[in-house]
Amino acid sequence: MMFDRLVAELKREGHRRLLVISGDEAWSQAQSERLREALAGDWLRMENDAPQALKSLLGREYRHAIFDARRGFDVSTFAALSGTLRAGSLLVLLTPPFAAWPEQPDIDSLRWSDTEHPIATPHFVHHFCRTVSQDPGVMVWQQHQPFPDSTLPSAPDWQPASGEPQREQAEILATLCQMQSGVAVVTAPRGRGKSALAGMLLSRISGHAIVTAPAKGATDVIARFAQDNYHFMAPDSLLASDQQADWLIVDEAAAIPGPLLEKLVSRFPRVLLTTTVQGYEGTGRGFLLKFCARFSGLHHFTLSEPIRWAPDCPLERVVADALLFDDVVDVTPNGAPEILALEQNAWARQPQLAADIYRLLCSAHYRTSPLDLRRMMDAPGQHFAVARVGEKLAGALWLVDEGGLSPELSQAVWAGYRRPRGNLVAQSLAAHGGSPLAATLIGRRVTRVAVHPSRQREGIGQALIADASHHAQQDYVSVSFGYTDELWRFWQRCGFVLVRIGSHREASSGCYTAMALRPVSEAGQALCVQEHHRLCRDARIIEQWNGEKIPVEERWETTLNDDDWLELGGFAFAHRPLATSAPALTRLLLATTLPLQALRGKLEENRDDALLCADLALQGRKPLLARQRQEAAQALDYLDVERAQQLKTDILQWQFFQ
Repeated sequence: MMFDRLVAELKREGHRRLLVISGDEAWSQAQSERLREALAGDWLRMENDAPQALKSLLGREYRHAIFDARRGFDVSTFAALSGTLRAGSLLVLLTPPFAAWPEQPDIDSLRWSDTEHPIATPHFVHHFCRTVSQDPGVMVWQQHQPFPDSTLPSAPDWQPASGEPQREQAEILATLCQMQSGVAVVTAPRGRGKSALAGMLLSRISGHAIVTAPAKGATDVIARFAQDNYHFMAPDSLLASDQQADWLIVDEAAAIPGPLLEKLVSRFPRVLLTTTVQGYEGTGRGFLLKFCARFSGLHHFTLSEPIRWAPDCPLERVVADALLFDDVVDVTPNGAPEILALEQNAWARQPQLAADIYRLLCSAHYRTSPLDLRRMMDAPGQHFAVARVGEKLAGALWLVDEGGLSPELSQAVWAGYRRPRGNLVAQSLAAHGGSPLAATLIGRRVTRVAVHPSRQREGIGQALIADASHHAQQDYVSVSFGYTDELWRFWQRCGFVLVRIGSHREASSGCYTAMALRPVSEAGQALCVQEHHRLCRDARIIEQWNGEKIPVEERWETTLNDDDWLELGGFAFAHRPLATSAPALTRLLLATTLPLQALRGKLEENRDDALLCADLALQGRKPLLARQRQEAAQALDYLDVERAQQLKTDILQWQFFQ
């Protein structure tokens, strides 16, 4: 009966609460089953099976849910699940015993820690336990303890929304219904009625409208309010069609890849985009700053008052506190900043300062998410620096250790035999660069850099990176970013040298991946010079592949050198990618009169793979690539059979390593 009274009180107040059940597996399972039997509801049960599960939660509503975090805690899905619960609901969180939890491996860490095996996550666990224990709205039920006191100060009775537009919704609807053309975006945390607003708009407009979203199930609320004017098409199907409409409604727009969304938006005279800005999707604020900034005259609206539950909801508050969702940076830090280096123990020793770093990163133009929070707190090799004015942050820098692979493993990465976890730039320098030993060098990669909006263009970001370059036990500082002219100018000012441009656009950003180095040691300087020279020498061919002008001094050469021979050996006798080897292969074709139909068809004639396969009677891309490797080996033998065979022997040995 105590559960009935608790839920009845929550329903009267329009609130939801978190119940943490902490104990051994059998006891906590028994208590969760007891709750399910006592209270009617959906009782959706989730555990560490996201990110697939996360998309299925968008736009849905449930009564009561259980999240099982006993083996792993996917906090993004936990937060998304909390946003689906109706007023009067409990979110039950199952955890290990608090005393044992900090040292228990978390299987979710495999997604973000770049480790081969799950790791313990003590910084996050201590932070989470401290947050829920200090929040009076959270009920923590520990094994061998009585059910916690669930009483809170009485709140006024809540009146659920009637289905008619609330004040904020009505004001936005009035403007949208008068919009003749252009793009409007509505942003808000969960539960504020964005999807309902989109459905209300559909019910009020004349003419044809199309709804799209990452998943059709996420548009159930839109469909309910749209009445008869609901027509859904998946984003890729809509793009492939010739459908026209007066309005395009895109729900949870930030979860759709930018390039795809941009093409869709350009097709329709009037577009409404709705998206969540808070936390778990990790895209909302970046979506505003990056994607929406390209539209002149953009109509931007926000919804602040919750509709699906009452204000000051205990569940919403504790999730925001635990995952640091409050990312608003509103106080200007005036004065000369002091640069201060920090390590991960700051989460224990200076938790407010560490939390401020994360909040500043969230406020910058990045897809920062709770996954990054977990990584910052507990993944190996994380380092930080801040530009601090008193107690306020003017800037923050986040770096991660990379490199230091054994020579044998680095060579195996270069040849394409191995792709161990982590080491993004270090592995790319080996896998796509000219030196098989590149990944043996030690670097620190800039993961994020952010400067307070009111202190930008003062050189604070440059000062943070310059300070990070003074660390003695490293060969270089690196960065990987989606290439734009503006971003590259910033990294150039920071002393970085461009060493790589990718061969295809990233789906998430629509940009080519660029990598750059700021050398620290002599070995780092030598690697930087070698890779930059390689990029200059190959720029003409890379530009033909990706259609993007590379901002380097072109130094195209037609003759093969020793680096080309090594590259060609990696392609012919191992697993180096065709795109990586394309410049050396182009020079190889200039050096021989052999027919080499598969290579010439691709590199000289730029023929489509399917047509090339048909002409050569090959069944798909894998046989085509095998044929291209055979032709490369044939050409090397033709030029110098003894050198080619020695190269083959050497490279084949690189697949055997400890």
